[in-house]
Amino acid sequence: MLRVITANLNGVRSAATKGFYDWLAQQSADVVCLQELKAQAADMSEIMLAPSGYTGHFHYAEKKGYSGVAVYARQQPTRVLVGIDVVEFDAEGRYLQADFDTARGALSVVSLYLPSGSSPEERQQAKFRFMDVFAPRMESLRGSGREVIICADWNIAHREIDLRNWKSNQKNSGFLPEERAWLGARLETGWVDVYRRLHPEATDECYTWWSNRGQAWAKNVGWRLDYQLATPGIAALAKQASIYKAQRFSDHAPLTIDYDW
Repeated sequence: MLRVITANLNGVRSAATKGFYDWLAQQSADVVCLQELKAQAADMSEIMLAPSGYTGHFHYAEKKGYSGVAVYARQQPTRVLVGIDVVEFDAEGRYLQADFDTARGALSVVSLYLPSGSSPEERQQAKFRFMDVFAPRMESLRGSGREVIICADWNIAHREIDLRNWKSNQKNSGFLPEERAWLGARLETGWVDVYRRLHPEATDECYTWWSNRGQAWAKNVGWRLDYQLATPGIAALAKQASIYKAQRFSDHAPLTIDYDW
């Protein structure tokens, strides 16, 4: 069994003080993907760099206190790729790929943090630029002959059942028609939304992010933004998916999926 966790921490140092690493130690995960570290190498404690039993791999943003992604792995990757070879986005620490050669076959796990377009307008345009350059990368991954799992905060809710207040958010970043169509096109080319494969109609319990404004968490006014998209072979082996909400480490909740790999 392969257990993969993805979690946007909205600051790794903050999440550590809220018990994230104590929780992680109990999860028996094989690969853990983190987004929004909001830290540089000098800020990282020993446990943040390498939790017990894991090797840690990182793509930090150049800007302090911003973005950044990580992969923790029990098995040492045979190769780690940092960035997508686009200067604008590689400076923001948004992509990390770990390749594994396993007894079952070749596997790649990606930690990805898609830009948020919430404010101001130039960030929405940056989000669209990232989407444009990342779509070919996804096609290259899908055609690589490897099984691939992309663990990401996509900053996009795909369908109406993926957020509470969809009607009032149709003109807001994260639920714009162009964004939803882009994510839908990735699925049409063969990528599988693994959580939705296992829970095709789940609604309220599917959310992974809640605004810090108002009573969003208390009222469960959430969005599903954190997905594991996988190539069909390994997606078909997914057995269980869960979103952990008993503790709050961030404004996002961790998504755990078990694969019979």
